[in-house]
Amino acid sequence: MMSTEDQNKQLLEEFQQYLEQNTTDPFAIQSQPDLHSLLSEMSGLKTEVKAEARQFKNTLDSLNSALTTVQEDNKTLAAELAAYQQRLEQQQNKLMRTMLLQMVDIYDRINTGVEVLQNYQPVNQLFKKSRVKDVNFIKRFKEGQIMTLKRFEQLLSEYKVQAIDCVGKRLDPETMSAVETGQDIRYENGIVLQELRKGFLFQGQVLRLAEVKVNKINGK
Repeated sequence: MMSTEDQNKQLLEEFQQYLEQNTTDPFAIQSQPDLHSLLSEMSGLKTEVKAEARQFKNTLDSLNSALTTVQEDNKTLAAELAAYQQRLEQQQNKLMRTMLLQMVDIYDRINTGVEVLQNYQPVNQLFKKSRVKDVNFIKRFKEGQIMTLKRFEQLLSEYKVQAIDCVGKRLDPETMSAVETGQDIRYENGIVLQELRKGFLFQGQVLRLAEVKVNKINGK
């Protein structure tokens, strides 16, 4: 049986253990955050955030300014390219019209030669020995010229060039030029009686005016 002294001693030991278990760790107190330090750190962080925001805004403004400059430069470049394209098309159109006028001039010469050949009549009395040979040569030559003339007409058609229809139509000052007058009571005044030089349109616009003979009765 435990004595009273032993019981008291045991109680003291248990109490001592209890106190040791519930004593607060002094290092735990030191590890608790300091409110002043926390506020200082938050203030510093806020300052850094403001500085970063200002730098980001400045960068964004610079990018917006650069983008505006690029857009304006693009507009200027687009306008310059459009103007250049227009000048180039005008130059190409001018060169094309010059080339087509030269082709039309050659066409006129060949056409005139064909008309001469079609009206050719061999002389019966002269060159009797070579008459058959000459007639055959003229015939073949005429056929060749007609083929060349048709090829020119096809070529002009490929370039959107078409002849102006004149004869029997009323004079159109925009497409025809009256260089002669005639009197034919079968037609009204201003009607084209004859085409003296063929006119042409290129892409719907006048390439060369047609020269025509116009009916004119009683000085009207």
